[in-house]
Formats: sequence, structure tokens, C-alpha cells
Amino acid sequence: MIRIKARVPRRPLRRVLSLGLPLAWGAVGVTYKLTCPLAQQESIGARAVTGALFFAVGSGLILHIHHALLSELRQVRRVAGAAQSALLRPLPPRIDGMDVAAAQLSADRAAAIGGDLYEVIATEHGVRVVMGDVKGHGLTAVATVAAVLGSFREAVHDEAELGGVLRRLDRALARHLRERTHDDGPAVEDFVTVLLLEIPQDGEVRALNCGHPWPYVLSATGVEPLARADPLPPLGPFPLPPELPVEHCGHLRPGEALFLHTDGAEDARDARGRFFPLREVLAETVRDDPLVPQAVLGSVFTALQRHTGGAPADDVALLVLRNDRRTSGARDSDTCGSAARARSATTHPQSTNHL
Repeated sequence: MIRIKARVPRRPLRRVLSLGLPLAWGAVGVTYKLTCPLAQQESIGARAVTGALFFAVGSGLILHIHHALLSELRQVRRVAGAAQSALLRPLPPRIDGMDVAAAQLSADRAAAIGGDLYEVIATEHGVRVVMGDVKGHGLTAVATVAAVLGSFREAVHDEAELGGVLRRLDRALARHLRERTHDDGPAVEDFVTVLLLEIPQDGEVRALNCGHPWPYVLSATGVEPLARADPLPPLGPFPLPPELPVEHCGHLRPGEALFLHTDGAEDARDARGRFFPLREVLAETVRDDPLVPQAVLGSVFTALQRHTGGAPADDVALLVLRNDRRTSGARDSDTCGSAARARSATTHPQSTNHL
């Protein structure tokens, strides 16, 4: 005969035990006040002893409550950290010949998760990347981040075209917003900026951008925007157009890197209201240090924290992809990347750094 031993939940028992010490202190105080002859006396010495006893009991209760609150806060942070690891999974350092580094900083100190999202996945169509920014930050944006990321992780393997991936994200966001419908109607003001990239083996960079900042190309010659084309509107408020023109942004040569970011990086301000000089910081990093994704990420985050005094007003997500493949196509025939850099070199020659 097999006996199944019931597992008694330990949490209620722990709660009862945690109340034992405060109850004991309270019982000591009440017993002293009711039964001890000294507590009935009106002399200064008796009052001093009574006051000291109740002060000790009160201090013990305060310390116990403080300890309990700290334990609860640690537990909440552990849960938030686990949720963040499941939602924004730590990226491996190398994906299909691309060196990868990513990090996210929430503006809400009470939340380990912000409203920014990113993912890099190797597929049969090439390495596909998403970088997005949900309106708002903190825990209120987590559900929207989960909806968009969950759809992306499925769509990148199912959809042959980048436009198909974007439409899947749009439908997933629409379903999510419908589920959040309230008595006064759906949350139509919610939106998500999304940047989709596709980098096949030949290194060509294809992009679809819905209201998101364009990445920067980091190379030995400096820092330039990947593209200057006007993006589509963010997902949410407006339907996608019937045609989704994919931007062909040239080839990412071996040794070059893409620096993706959310607008929280460029919009961060210091105490004087000055914006964070992201492009200048990147140029200095490329000039002074080797083009290593982790090093670039660390330099930018350090400069950002210094600029904002350690308290950014918005969530910030950064992602660096360095092409470490042995062969890649040339950039001369691109229609987006080289043209943008040529225009920038003509109009802003001081922004180009030569090693």
C-alpha cells in the first residue's frame, strides 16, 4: 500500500512563528503592568523602570517590523528579478557569428523591469532583432512588453518576410489592448515604438522602423546613423499601411557594430537640462577603446549615470551587435547606410573620427 504524505504549507506556520516574539514582548509588558507591584507605585524610580521596560518593548517591536519589511522587500525583488530574467532573457554573448551585449535600466527604482524591450534570435532567415519602447515605464508597462516579446519570439521563425513579423506584433498588441478595455473604452493612447532588424549571413542589414530611434553604426572611422529615412508611426494608435517598405541599409562589415538604443538614452538630461550627448560618447568610446560590445555598453552606461546623477527620468535599453563573421558583403552598393554616412560626412565633417 502506497501512502501519500500530505505536504503542509509552511508559510502560515512561519507567519505564526514570526508573531511569537512580538506577542511575547507584549505579554511581558502587560504582565508587568498588571501584576508587578513596582508598576503600581508612583515614585520616580518606579516610573523610570516602567518607562524603560515599555521603551525596550516598543523598540523590539519596531526592529521586528523593520526586519519583516526588509525580508518582504528582498522577496519582492527576487520575484521581480526572476520575472525580468523570464521576460528579458539574458542574451548569450555570441549569436550566429554576432557578438552581443545588452542591458536595461528601469527609471522606476521599485521595479526591476521597465517599459523597454529587446531580443536577438538566430533564424533560418538570419539574425533577427527587435528593440522597442512601451509608453510609460515600470510595472504598468510589463504586460505590454510581454505581449510584444512573446509574439516576436514566435513570428521570427514563422514569417519569411520582415513585414510579416511586424504585422504579427501589431496584431498581438491590438489583442492585448482589447483585453485591457475598461468601461470608458480601450486604452487607445497606449503605443509601442518598434525597430526590427534582419542580418543574414552576407551581412546586409534590413530594417523596419515604427517610431523608434535609428541605431548607430560603429566602425574604425567613427559613428554614423544606420539610416535617415522617416520611420512609420508607432504601433497602437494607427493601423499599418498595406505596403511595408523594408529599408535596405547596406552591409555590416566584419569588425563593425550596431548600437541600438531607446529614446531614454538620448533624451536623458542633467541638472541643467542638457541632453545626453550619446553620439559624442560613442565616438569617444570607439576612438579610445577596442570595439568590444561589453566595453561599449559599460562606457555608455557609466557616462549616462554620471550625466543624470544616477537617476534617469525614463527607462533605458542598450544593445550592441558586432559582426564577427569571417566574410561579409561590401557596403558600396547599399541604398541606405552609405548614403546616410556620405550625407553626414558632407554636412557634419567634424563628427567623423579617424583612428
